[in-house]
Amino acid sequence: MSKSDPTVQPVPTSVVERVDAADVTLSNPKWAVVSLGSNLGNRLETLQGAVDALGDTPGLRVKAVSPVYETEPWGVEPGTQSSYYNAVVLIKTTLPPSSLLERGHAIEEAFERVRDERWGPRTIDVDIVSYQEVVSDDPLLTLPHPRAHERAFVLVPWYDVDPEAVVPGRGAVAELLAEVGRAGVEPRVDLELRLPE
Repeated sequence: MSKSDPTVQPVPTSVVERVDAADVTLSNPKWAVVSLGSNLGNRLETLQGAVDALGDTPGLRVKAVSPVYETEPWGVEPGTQSSYYNAVVLIKTTLPPSSLLERGHAIEEAFERVRDERWGPRTIDVDIVSYQEVVSDDPLLTLPHPRAHERAFVLVPWYDVDPEAVVPGRGAVAELLAEVGRAGVEPRVDLELRLPE
């Protein structure tokens, strides 16, 4: 059928609106999962700022944002740091993993993340947890994230946004979460992150 064929009806507006316009602008996008964490300053505002910054990234669409959870800092003496607010963001992107990593670092820098000490407090942590089915041991960006499968603060919110999710090479998020358990990952039903406008 040629484009000039008069029998071809235009797609009704109602159908067009149902089609996700954001996805139409991305050619061959890949699914990726990004973990966010903050334990300095206005933690909720910072998490929302990171979600919005991801949404402002060309070639990237934020498709889902998890509920917010509160967790104790990892690897430090109890009481020496504020608790974390954690969330997981599901995105579709045409960016390769390396560019996505650069964007994550740029967002951290924009919020003045300081990398002075391992497991130190941070205004924002932006971690790429997985990228499609990619498995890579590149030291700059190991995929999936080497500890994601054993961290409840990643698995709990990830399960919320994608109950069928699989950690490449590790198994279903639901099964991993059943092994790890939800201890120490407290839902903050009073807090909410919005999808970018």
